[in-house]
Amino acid sequence: MRARSILLFVLLAAVSLSAQTFRGTILGTVTDASGAVIAGAKVTVKNAGTALERATETSGDGSYSLPELPLGTYTVTVTHAGFQTFITTGVAVDVASERRVDAALKTGEVSTKVEVSADQLPIVETTSNELGGTLTTETIENLPVNGRDYTKLIYLNPGVAGSPDQISDSPGSFGEFSMNGSRGRSNNYLLDGTDMNDGFRNDPAINEAGVFGDPATILPIDAVSELQVRSNYEAEFGRNSGAVVNIVTKSGTNQLHGSGLEYLRTDKLGARNFFNSVGGENPFHNNQFGGALGGPIVKDHTFFYVNYEGQRETGAQAATSCVPDPTQIAADIAANGPANAVSAALLARHPWPAPNIAGVVSSDTGCPNGNNLSTATNFSNRVDSLIAKVDQNFASGLLTGRYYLGDSSQSFPFAQLAGGLLPGFNTVTPTRVQLVSLSYVKNVNSSQTNEARLGWNRFAEGFFPQDKSFNPNSIGLDTGVTNPYNFGLPKILVTGFSVIGATNSVPRSRVDSNWHFIDNYSWKVGRHDVKFGYEFRRSTIELIQDNTFRGKLGFASLSTFLEGLPASNSNTKIAEGTPCATPLRTVTASTFRTSSGPRHA
Repeated sequence: MRARSILLFVLLAAVSLSAQTFRGTILGTVTDASGAVIAGAKVTVKNAGTALERATETSGDGSYSLPELPLGTYTVTVTHAGFQTFITTGVAVDVASERRVDAALKTGEVSTKVEVSADQLPIVETTSNELGGTLTTETIENLPVNGRDYTKLIYLNPGVAGSPDQISDSPGSFGEFSMNGSRGRSNNYLLDGTDMNDGFRNDPAINEAGVFGDPATILPIDAVSELQVRSNYEAEFGRNSGAVVNIVTKSGTNQLHGSGLEYLRTDKLGARNFFNSVGGENPFHNNQFGGALGGPIVKDHTFFYVNYEGQRETGAQAATSCVPDPTQIAADIAANGPANAVSAALLARHPWPAPNIAGVVSSDTGCPNGNNLSTATNFSNRVDSLIAKVDQNFASGLLTGRYYLGDSSQSFPFAQLAGGLLPGFNTVTPTRVQLVSLSYVKNVNSSQTNEARLGWNRFAEGFFPQDKSFNPNSIGLDTGVTNPYNFGLPKILVTGFSVIGATNSVPRSRVDSNWHFIDNYSWKVGRHDVKFGYEFRRSTIELIQDNTFRGKLGFASLSTFLEGLPASNSNTKIAEGTPCATPLRTVTASTFRTSSGPRHA
């Protein structure tokens, strides 16, 4: 008896709730000319783009509800014996919204039709107390967006501001925003109703910032049908205390539609920098391109939509550095004898370019009169994003499948984390994001609807030194590393000179996988709309963080570097790359060792 009471309480509590959804609902009340309710009236809704049709009957109190309708424009038709047919056209169904369409029937023949436009319907929200806003296709298409980053559209909603915690390289961009003062990582992102979160950082898996705020992947903005940002939302959304960002992608219709895009920013089209008196060209180049196509596979039944967007970005970061002067190197060798074999092999790789600033020379411990090298270290960013969607209308429901693939490779100098700006030691960042979503809406009967939804997303990203293919053992520099994952020069610091080697923090990588399942059941019981369901989430994170695993060598002067005599606080790793939970071991190095073969401790 107690269990039945608890079940009854749960069902009654759910009466006023709207289930977690990314589709919409059309509901209303049917009356006669005197205002008396009409029970048993047939209500039919039809999607203007896909011919999807759903029908129900009004209950004893004259009310009706048709949940889980795909986004689009609908025609609502109400019929009952002895009354004229009432038709409302142009009813727009938005993401996770309820659209009220009431009908007052006039007595007469059913063959007589009374048609009204949805423009005459009230626009005040009367069925929800949620706060936020929804951006429609028209708004998204007509607004210019820098970088074609959909997250910038979020700022058009009330209560949204830049993240106060400032935890991104690029605050206010690529997923970092605050809703009503909450933290930037307290938001929940849904794509077509399924999880779109990076389980490790709790940023959006798509459009998450890569190196220096550049996007690692892009959700093609032309593929976004609607974007809703909500706060003060119903409890069933859960997961986070910030905003719920509900994004719905476009679907195909009975009409074949396509589009193309090309955005180009290049030095050929830009003015000379004000401070560039010699008139040299700016090497920055950014190109975004792509296209979309959607239409029917089988008219009125099966539809497809596909969208691709690519980005190619190249440029150079200017800086000045201090590097050894060849004459100083020759003087040290003449004074102290031939250079150590490993030091000579390192210099043969030209880690330090030759000085190019006239009149500035270096000493044995640096450049006392200012830097002697001017460089323009190249950077690049390649992004490819693809989204494909198929919708199948059945007599009893709707099946939808969607797949997203984002693949990118970035190469940037990582100077902000104690790396250098010398060419050849960038941080290379490959990223791949995949999201799969399946949804099936089953019309159980005219008063009951069930939706099952399954989602999976995978975020894989790594940070590696640009010279990762170089094995230091090949020049006799024995770092104790034999795993190619950790190849690349150690970080080498010679007092007074620019750093050789990539930043200490690489290599590192992680893979986040997230499963998401939802089942929603909607039931019209008399004048009550009961909705209840179940949600399952599972996240797994695999992380490798090999901080300083390539080793670190410090030298008090150029002379000690040439002699191969590191400082006492230098270290190299003697253990292979392992998950970050395993302690790292180090050994103090007093001299370079010439490797006679692979070594593994």
